[in-house]
Amino acid sequence: MNLQEFQHKIDTAGKPVIVDFWAGWCAPCMMTKPVLETLGQEYAKEVAFLPVNADTARELLQQYRVFSIPTVLAFQDGREVARLTGAQNEAGYRTVFESLAKGKEIKIPMNIFDRLLRLGSGGLLIVLGVMNGNWLLLGLGAVLAFLGVYDRCPIWRALTGILKRN
Repeated sequence: MNLQEFQHKIDTAGKPVIVDFWAGWCAPCMMTKPVLETLGQEYAKEVAFLPVNADTARELLQQYRVFSIPTVLAFQDGREVARLTGAQNEAGYRTVFESLAKGKEIKIPMNIFDRLLRLGSGGLLIVLGVMNGNWLLLGLGAVLAFLGVYDRCPIWRALTGILKRN
């Protein structure tokens, strides 16, 4: 598929479009492909699902800056509104389909494993930074721990809301 064909499909779909960039040699793509196809069928009335073989769409990869696969892009009114890079669980993909179907803003929930991993490793770096008097480790640990809770922080939400409006 070339860029013009792709753009035509996005523009004439008449509904939001979810694009899955995949390849046959990509093991994570093969794990996520059945999930995305099932969700594509489930939400077919409200959302168009478009799988794109990355091996035959180099121009699209460059245009949309897809540097790794699997990558899922969500388009609404011809504009990219969400991007998921790497294999996600079904809940993450379902959130994208459901949000687009209902016309809501897409908010992908962080799973508990990712949250605990970020908090735990951030906490460990903070402890190591304090024990060794290393401010760099302390700062990195604080940033990493924050990445585990940023989606629940009202200050972060307010700041990003202001930035999105401008």
